[in-house]
Amino acid sequence: MTRERPSERLRVPQPVIRSRLPSGRGATEQPNVTGDGPASLSLVFWLLVAAAGVGAGLLGDAMMVVLFNVQHLAYGYDTGTFHHAGSFEAAVARAPAGRRVIDLAVAGALGGLAWYLLRRLTEGEKSELDDVAWHGGRLSARRSLGTGIISEVVIGLGASLGREQAPKLLGGVTGSLLADRFALTAAQRRLLIACGGGAGLAAVYNVPLGGALFTAEVLLGTLALPVVLPALACCLTATFTSYLYLPARATYPGIPAYHLTWPLMAWALLAGPAIGLLAVGYTRLVGWVSHHAASGRAMIPAMLAAFTALGLLGIAFPQLFGNGKGMADDAFTGAGGAGLLLALFALKPLVTAMCLGSGASGGLLTPTLSTGAVLGGGAGILWSMAWPGSPSGSYAMVGAAAMLGAGMQAPLASLALVLELTSGGFGIIAPMMTATIIATAVARHLDGYSIYSARLRAQPGAPPAAE
Repeated sequence: MTRERPSERLRVPQPVIRSRLPSGRGATEQPNVTGDGPASLSLVFWLLVAAAGVGAGLLGDAMMVVLFNVQHLAYGYDTGTFHHAGSFEAAVARAPAGRRVIDLAVAGALGGLAWYLLRRLTEGEKSELDDVAWHGGRLSARRSLGTGIISEVVIGLGASLGREQAPKLLGGVTGSLLADRFALTAAQRRLLIACGGGAGLAAVYNVPLGGALFTAEVLLGTLALPVVLPALACCLTATFTSYLYLPARATYPGIPAYHLTWPLMAWALLAGPAIGLLAVGYTRLVGWVSHHAASGRAMIPAMLAAFTALGLLGIAFPQLFGNGKGMADDAFTGAGGAGLLLALFALKPLVTAMCLGSGASGGLLTPTLSTGAVLGGGAGILWSMAWPGSPSGSYAMVGAAAMLGAGMQAPLASLALVLELTSGGFGIIAPMMTATIIATAVARHLDGYSIYSARLRAQPGAPPAAE
């Protein structure tokens, strides 16, 4: 009786060493090492991956030059002669109250007019990286560049949006332009655009691993080897390139080395479901305001009103200005009381939604992370009154990872991002994973939208959604 050979996936291209091991079993029986799939990883493609990484790194630097110089002009933020230094939050707090309101009013007036003109002149052109990465198409270079510059200017003036959208978008544009120039296939184009987008994120936050996982998990939805390898290479190249201007250090330096304790682990188990529920509400809010955002000429008064309102709130809460990096840093290092941190948790999503609803364009990664950080820090202080043993900063890191994982629907990317952004957290990786798994699972079961899919524009001709 002849023994049948187990079925084997065909690898394309074939490996250099063709002979099998004595067992006769094939290497491709491991699912992630099968063929390249629809996107052939040719030598030309690998060269374009490197080129996209260099482009994403340089454009990321350019966007940060715009951001830091606007922050310096508006609030006297000391960007230094080469690398930025100090705290933007502290610079805002030092500025007179009237200056904060005026700067945000200028941001609203300038942003509203600029975005109105840009969108009118580039009507029908695409500048949504997520939509293009998921459904195909071409990114408009001029609309994306204009969007990126305007976004960094208004964020530098204090708008409550993330700074990563512009470099992420322009990294994707780099991939799109290279794909056009070298006539790549549709599958190669999609992969290169996604790699460029993740590389832009990696460059400005110094998170090559997090950027690669964001590419694979969020933009492409697979961790297969033919996706992970180009994503890692592109993000690493972009990160090294960004060191021409940006510092080679963690975005949140000086975070203490926290350690696992039973109070922290118990809190992670209980907080996970609650954070998942809150993430659903946060994501739904983002989706609702994005769908009902002001457009056309209405953006001009809407953005002026929204940004001025943020400026008025900033008199009492300067932490609300910008992407939320300062308030997350405070939470991670244990600064601030429970009342302040929980107030910021309530206000940050509202002011971010207000900016989005006015028609502004910006990222949500840091606003989401900072919302989870202040929630974790504030709740951790209250928890420690009943069960002491862990500093509030450790709760903040758990809360940040869980909120980001549930909000992005990407637990691996969120954990990697928090670890790289803080250059720590390995000592509390168990509670971070616990809360992130539970929060992401709860959000996925209840709703399933992410902060990216919730912002997608309605498709032309599609029937209205059921209420």
